[in-house]
Amino acid sequence: MRKGNSYRGGRTNSDVQRVLSHIIMYEVKDPRIDPVRTTISKLEVTKDLKFCKIYISVLGDEDKKADCIKGLNSAKGFIRKSLADSLNLRNTPELIFTLDNSIEYGVEMSKKIDEILGTDNNVNDESFDTDDNE
Repeated sequence: MRKGNSYRGGRTNSDVQRVLSHIIMYEVKDPRIDPVRTTISKLEVTKDLKFCKIYISVLGDEDKKADCIKGLNSAKGFIRKSLADSLNLRNTPELIFTLDNSIEYGVEMSKKIDEILGTDNNVNDESFDTDDNE
C-alpha cells in the first residue's frame, strides 16, 4: 500500500495550476498583469488545502515583474473566488504569489556555457586533423 496521498496531492496541484492559469490569462483585467508574459512555473498546495504557494515567472524588466506581482496580490480575492467556483475543494487555499527567476537564471547560464564552449570548440577544431589516409 502506498504511503500518503501523493497521487491526490499531485492531481490537486495540477488542477489548481490549470484553473489559475486560465483565470490569470482570461479573467483578470488588471493592466499591470500581462497574461502573455506571465506564467505559473510551479505551485504547491499544502495537504490541508489551507495555503497555495504560486511561483510566477514574468518576462520583462524588474519594474514589470514588481507590477505584475502587485497586480496579482491586489486581485487575490477575485482569483481565489474564481478558483472556488471552478474547483470543488474542501477548502479554497490562501494564495501566496512569489516571483520565480529560475527560467531567466537558466537562460543566462545556458548563454554562459555556450560562450565557453564556443571558444573551446574553436581551439579543439584547429587541433584535430581528420585526415586518416596515411
